Amino acid sequence: MGDELAGKVAIVTGGAGGLGRAMVERFAEEGAQVVIGDVNEARGKELANELGAAAAFQPTDVADDDRVQRLVDFAGEHFGGLHIMCNNAGIGSSRRRFLDDDLRDFERVMRVNLYGVMVGSRCAALHMAAHGGGSIINTTSIGGINAGPGLMTYRAAKAAVIHFTRSIAIDLAEHGIRVNCLAPAHIPTEINATYDQSRIIERMQPLQRQGTPQDVANAALYLASDRAAQVTGIVLPVDGGTTAGPPPISAETFLASRNESSGGQRP
Repeated sequence: MGDELAGKVAIVTGGAGGLGRAMVERFAEEGAQVVIGDVNEARGKELANELGAAAAFQPTDVADDDRVQRLVDFAGEHFGGLHIMCNNAGIGSSRRRFLDDDLRDFERVMRVNLYGVMVGSRCAALHMAAHGGGSIINTTSIGGINAGPGLMTYRAAKAAVIHFTRSIAIDLAEHGIRVNCLAPAHIPTEINATYDQSRIIERMQPLQRQGTPQDVANAALYLASDRAAQVTGIVLPVDGGTTAGPPPISAETFLASRNESSGGQRP
């Protein structure tokens, strides 16, 4: 256990599982007191009990303005303040190709993945502006950076989170509030449990290593800590290099494909 966040109070939405749980655990390891905001009361209470005095659970649906404000108020009442706000809660959207997508999930996905981030940021920023500043960390996705087929509502929401984050980073800087984005990719969590991660990594990720929720939590720790005191308005991919570009094609594969396209004739 370290002390990088000693004396700090953090909120992590979607903190009962996946990336959020890893953030909660990492922050607590570094001395923070953490409020877990989540719709899953059973898992949220279980995690809070595991962490003891370092954590508390507050049931929260980020699509509900009043519940988000209550979450921020609870942090102040229970732990005496708020220094770090991680707007991490999110849901997936239809995987259908666009012509087959009736957009029936648009309102709910946007309400959770974008509006929840906006409301969480505003509620936290109002407190932070009156108490010396703080750090807001919003979870976007590689889907908000790189274009691709399917998941159109999800991609649109996550792209909007990026632009929103950079915009309020400018707007809130005068109050000593830093605002940044994390953009995970190919991290095994419940939201992408049905994807073949190994195949995706082989085709899309230069670092042929399976990322973990702990990798994302370590990046969140950096943005939350004083190590990032001069960092605001950035998007930090935790993606094994995916946003830089796909892995290089091996010489053998390249030559084989070239020979195939030329009918097996060498130049």
